[in-house]
Amino acid sequence: MLRLRPNTSAEALQARLMEAERVSLENTFATLAADSSLSLAAGLILASRRKYIAGAGKSAAYAALLNADLAATLPNVMLIGAGPSATDVLSDVRPTDVCIVFSLRRYRTETVRLGRLFARSGGRLVVVSDDRQAPLAACASVLILVDTGSVSFADSPTAMAAVCHLLSSVASASAKGARRRLANRDTATSALGIYWDECDQGSERIS
Repeated sequence: MLRLRPNTSAEALQARLMEAERVSLENTFATLAADSSLSLAAGLILASRRKYIAGAGKSAAYAALLNADLAATLPNVMLIGAGPSATDVLSDVRPTDVCIVFSLRRYRTETVRLGRLFARSGGRLVVVSDDRQAPLAACASVLILVDTGSVSFADSPTAMAAVCHLLSSVASASAKGARRRLANRDTATSALGIYWDECDQGSERIS
């Protein structure tokens, strides 16, 4: 993988970055269209009673993103660590449970161990990764492959964010009660004044 080089102008770097992001996104979409992994994963999520999501390090951000979107339309969506601990989850795995795990190079040990133990305990495992030979690939009920190629010092998050959006949207589109849950969520957030445009801005005057 190419990395940043010294003496590169901002304009040249931007052009290279934008081209690399376009390529990684196109490659990811082509893979998803060819292997149906995304629709298969959405089906597993909908068929599951409890939906766990996990990721460590940078992958924790992708896990949190997917959790936020899925929890808005589906019941029993839980982010491991922020909600139940890995120990809590592994102590009560059911065949009707699914765990969506984000595992990208360099593969975090705790994520690999969690995924393997979850699958070994009888749960269904959806693995979002960047390599068919990733440590959790062999344990996956469904493997979603994402191209994270980049010319930056960091692997690209662009296709990862797109996959989170696609997966949550496809699952939510077929979920019973999704519209009702979204409507109830809007009512609750309005009553709580969570968002700036819904709160009493008069109380925020600067004296």
